[in-house]
Amino acid sequence: HKTQVFLHPEGDHYRTRMTHTLEVMQIARTVSRALGLNEDLTEAIALGHDLGHTPFGHAGERVLARITKEFHHAKQSLRVVEMVEGDGRGLNLTWEVRDGIVHHSKGKGPIITENRDFLPATLEGQVVRLSDIIAYVNHDFEDGVRARIITPDALPTRISRAVGYSRRERIATMVMAVIEGTRLEGEQIISMKSDSYAALSEMRDFLYEHLYDSDDLHREFEKTYRVILDLWEHYSAHPEEIPGGEREHFTLVDYVSGMTDRYALRRWEEIRVPKPWPV
Repeated sequence: HKTQVFLHPEGDHYRTRMTHTLEVMQIARTVSRALGLNEDLTEAIALGHDLGHTPFGHAGERVLARITKEFHHAKQSLRVVEMVEGDGRGLNLTWEVRDGIVHHSKGKGPIITENRDFLPATLEGQVVRLSDIIAYVNHDFEDGVRARIITPDALPTRISRAVGYSRRERIATMVMAVIEGTRLEGEQIISMKSDSYAALSEMRDFLYEHLYDSDDLHREFEKTYRVILDLWEHYSAHPEEIPGGEREHFTLVDYVSGMTDRYALRRWEEIRVPKPWPV
């Protein structure tokens, strides 16, 4: 019940962090198998890469980043597996898994880069990094159509011609482009055939312009900001009400970012909505 883009959407078919994670894992394992990489390492990174995401999708992360001045979901994902899980002991994960988790995010920067400061150290981590964006540009477009923010034929024709007219076609084309493009590059850096890479980059830019930065999503952000800010201020003043708050390693950031959409709204209603007088 943590949504990807929309605040607690009506309907059962919008993507959540769980379904997104499964899609990333499926794509990443397919690529890793074709390239002869370590599939188990790839799967572990994929399963852990978004554990630190907030409720309410992208808007929730922006709110927490504004409040704390430093929140980032990739760093929080690493914190979850190192310090939150296991009652503060963390999970028994290798350095390679943890490195892949913390370096999976791209933001608006180049999708493929040779700058090692922004890349996971392993090829498996790089596979997850690229699989993440292949998954989300395709399912976010589909969710945007479902929410009637964009139309099914809104995607520029040159993108569809390059990678396909349906989500299934696009993902299949992009996966093959990664496999073939990386083989051409000698597998030193996970790469992609140039025509598909250009289409993927343009598709991401299209979504930023028409979906992520749309008026509809800005209204979502305003609602999200009010809910998360109210929760933050309340539990800052009443830390004793945080479940598990007696554990030194468990912080307010951990609590709020770990909430699902439904749980956050329920807690907010308990705090802000006046209770009826008893009869």
